[in-house]
Amino acid sequence: MSGRAMLLSLVAAVTFVAGACGPNSEPPAVAANPRADSADQVMYGARAILTDKGLMRAELFGDTAYFFDDNTRIELQQVKTTFFTAQGAKSAVLTAKEGTYRTQGSMEARGNVVVVSEDGRRLTTPQLRYDQGRNEISSDSAFVLTEPGRRVEGVGFVSDPNMKNIRIQKTTSGSTGRVTIPNQ
Repeated sequence: MSGRAMLLSLVAAVTFVAGACGPNSEPPAVAANPRADSADQVMYGARAILTDKGLMRAELFGDTAYFFDDNTRIELQQVKTTFFTAQGAKSAVLTAKEGTYRTQGSMEARGNVVVVSEDGRRLTTPQLRYDQGRNEISSDSAFVLTEPGRRVEGVGFVSDPNMKNIRIQKTTSGSTGRVTIPNQ
């Protein structure tokens, strides 16, 4: 190819690319999630096994995971966490719009958080923390806990992931049944 033909091909390619970025279109980097621009890594379909001293406590899934701070903080979208008993049986499933997992052993779920135990208890809250070492879920936010024949609304709780032993900070309505409520 002659120098002139090569120059014309290059000009045509530049014109084509420039034309693709018309006045109404955004550059691809702007259209994507802004977290992706600053993340150390991005992973789609992320999966992690959360253990404590070799015991599997939970399995964490995220539709998209953004790794930060030397991969010690992971921001997740569309979170699903399956909790397990000490015997390895599935005990509950958490779903949330987004969350943060810190490799030091904690997770925070945010946005339409729902935890459903294998035996029918259901907890909804806007925000929830999971402490991997203690194998506890907790929140300072408003929550609703339902189980067959009972419904409790309150603010703040600490519980095991399958919600068999729950300590409520403040009950706002409902019958408490088997839950433990400290002096108010």
